[in-house]
Amino acid sequence: VQLQASGGGSVQAGSSLRLSCAASGRTFSRYAMGWFRQAPGKEREFVAAIRWSGGNTYYTDSVKGRFTISKDNAKNTVYLQMNSLKPEDTAVYYCAVDTSGNSGSVVYPGRYDYWGQGTLVTISS
Repeated sequence: VQLQASGGGSVQAGSSLRLSCAASGRTFSRYAMGWFRQAPGKEREFVAAIRWSGGNTYYTDSVKGRFTISKDNAKNTVYLQMNSLKPEDTAVYYCAVDTSGNSGSVVYPGRYDYWGQGTLVTISS
């Protein structure tokens, strides 16, 4: 299973970006897909997740109302629409997929089996 994340860039505060994460490879199940981010000198943190069946979404408090996670089943792709970006959103953003129906909350990195390579988002003030 390969995850290809794209869409990062350098923008000013208040701008928008849309990240994409395309999944490919052998036939696999998708129970959930998530976005995490890691800022310089900080630990990786949960941003958003979506359950593949049912489409329930989850967000960390700091992005609620600004970020939207969505999916395109036909394209095996998950998106993260990021609006009203702030300098504190600056980080490398990673997508991840749970292909095993692992237990545990979607906010925990251990829930996910495969990770993308990350895409850098830089927000200037």
